[in-house]
Amino acid sequence: MLSQAQRTAILELSAQGVSKREIAHVLKLSRVTVRKVLQSNSTSVPEIQRAEKAEPYRQQILDLLIPCKGNLVRVHEELTASGATLSYPALTAFCRRQGIGQTPIVPSGRYHFEPGVEMQHDTSPHTVEVGGSKYKAQTASAVLCYSRMLFFEINPTFQRFDCKVFLTDALRYMSGAPERVMIDNTHVVVLRGTGREMIPVPEMEVFAERFGFRFVAHERGDANRSARVERPFSFIENNFLAGRTFASWDDLNQQARRWCERVNSTYKKHIRAVPRELFAIERPHLKPLPAWIPEVYRLHQRTVDVEGYVSVNSIRYSVPIGWIGRGVEVRETRDKIEIELDARHIVTHVRVVTPQSQRITLAAHRPPRGAGVKREPHPEEQAILSAAPEIAGYVTALKQKGRKVVALALRQLLRLLKEYPREPFLAAVREAAQYGLYDLDRLERMILRRVARDYFLLLDTDTDPHD
Repeated sequence: MLSQAQRTAILELSAQGVSKREIAHVLKLSRVTVRKVLQSNSTSVPEIQRAEKAEPYRQQILDLLIPCKGNLVRVHEELTASGATLSYPALTAFCRRQGIGQTPIVPSGRYHFEPGVEMQHDTSPHTVEVGGSKYKAQTASAVLCYSRMLFFEINPTFQRFDCKVFLTDALRYMSGAPERVMIDNTHVVVLRGTGREMIPVPEMEVFAERFGFRFVAHERGDANRSARVERPFSFIENNFLAGRTFASWDDLNQQARRWCERVNSTYKKHIRAVPRELFAIERPHLKPLPAWIPEVYRLHQRTVDVEGYVSVNSIRYSVPIGWIGRGVEVRETRDKIEIELDARHIVTHVRVVTPQSQRITLAAHRPPRGAGVKREPHPEEQAILSAAPEIAGYVTALKQKGRKVVALALRQLLRLLKEYPREPFLAAVREAAQYGLYDLDRLERMILRRVARDYFLLLDTDTDPHD
């Protein structure tokens, strides 16, 4: 069908005396089409007066739409089963023109932000190569909505602790805090609710109050609300991460900060400005940071294992040998692991995040090779040897060959020494040592047999005791 512009051109050329053949040749049309336009002598496009093939089935289509759950394939199958002669394309075109089963198209809006009002924060998974190994890491990004200042960091995990560390670094980078921080209903911040009804976790709410902002969340499904922070993720993946490898996570985030400095100083055609120049306008509207910002930390309660290590996030950190079996408090910060036994005994390690299942050992926590480990004897062992030094050999063999835990075995042997007469006890121990018996329950039965034989003699009732 000819457009209004083509019809106008045909009429104007004809008025200038150009022949129908020449008009058809110039406009690449048939002479019949040119003749019809000249006969109509009108530039308006005629309306098609043609009945819809699906119009007779309109009510039937509306009735089938609900039981078929809006699936037009099923609607067409039911129509043809009932005798309707209607093709599937004709059905879909009819429903599209009539708006049947169609979601109304809503034009996307445009959000306008005043300086210092909002910063958007979100995360996205990316694959990075750190230290020669590939990791599925989380990219945390923050963008000031007015100036489009970008800041991001990449970490192997993103928990509540990591979120507070990142936001602290982001606010320091921005040299101030906005009125609100927009998030995407992440469980790291959200306690319950979504959108306007979102209630943040008390821990995160207190963190926000420290800097003077508040957390807000967009409505579920309204991804356009956080478009300022969603847009740079593709840029980070296809520009910053493309072809780059990193020696460590610190090296990665240092390069990320330098990349942000360069990107924020580059002209952006979609905003027709340089973010750093717009930031000069926005910075006076940001809330000043507190005079003192406490370091973000996470506390753990641990018990030192039998090898002298404390496990934090699947990484084992060494402590002095004397701390084995004792409870300690672990303070985890961004860069350090502080293990505290008491106020005077604190061990500090450099925090390691990958690879997992490794041991971090300080040289001071291990004796020189061949020196061995000097351990104090058990109190029960000292008590046994002081009371009966002649069984020292049996005690040594008991610690090596006994089936019970050494402390429990020594405790039971000390009880036998205290509860039974000395001579039956020593005789039973000598016999047990001769035959290599280290079952203390059996040793006790051997003592009882001797005690019954030597101390509990029964009198013969058939004879006179005076005879």
